[in-house]
Amino acid sequence: MALVLVETAVGGTALLFLTPLWREVRRGFFYLTGSVILAVAAGAGAAGAGAYDASAAKAGRLAVGLAFALAVATLLWLVLVIRRAAPAGRIVGIAAVPLGIAALVAFARTTDESLGLAIFELLAGAMFTGAVLDGLLLGHWYLTDRKLTRTPINRMTLLLIAAVVVEAAAVVVGFGSGAKSTSASSSLNPLLTIGSSASWIAVGMVACTALIAAFIRLTLRGTRATAVQSATGFFYLAVITAFTAEIAAKVRFLP
Repeated sequence: MALVLVETAVGGTALLFLTPLWREVRRGFFYLTGSVILAVAAGAGAAGAGAYDASAAKAGRLAVGLAFALAVATLLWLVLVIRRAAPAGRIVGIAAVPLGIAALVAFARTTDESLGLAIFELLAGAMFTGAVLDGLLLGHWYLTDRKLTRTPINRMTLLLIAAVVVEAAAVVVGFGSGAKSTSASSSLNPLLTIGSSASWIAVGMVACTALIAAFIRLTLRGTRATAVQSATGFFYLAVITAFTAEIAAKVRFLP
């Protein structure tokens, strides 16, 4: 859970600050998204702190520390934006992206996987879950800002489609590893220890997310205002399928 949460926090931060959203939406959207990312980053640190493995405790403490550092950075830029120091808040927000990537690398070092492969899978997961989270919150924001053009949500949908492709590649690369037959994976779900069931679940859920992303794209071609509401409903489904895919894909990282 720590892996999935830190991915989401990093991906959500990156797509928030490395896209033109800053010039397109009102500050309120950053209040909303920043609050969610803060909770997710803090949750990642808390989940990791309760899951140290004796063989990787040193690396685990670094990973947890960086997850909490990401939460602190998120709180800082959020406070700056609320206090109308937007330029400073944006600088801190952008700086939080490499901090988050460092956290992903630190978490990758706690696994038994190849470091390069683990980093790739975590970065792919960050892009995947981040696009789903920001897309869902952006869809809701259209209920507040009726004058907002379709450009931001159309772009987020294209980013989600691209993220699905990258995530599919990451799942395929790690396919077949399955969940190791340990007490950790068995306590989560015994079925995940059978053969390559975890990998198959991940593949299936990524495919479902791809289908949902296609529906979102087609829905947004409609000219009515309700098209964005319908797309937001599809983003809800994408949250379920994407997070299920990520949990299944990361089960094999368990010690």
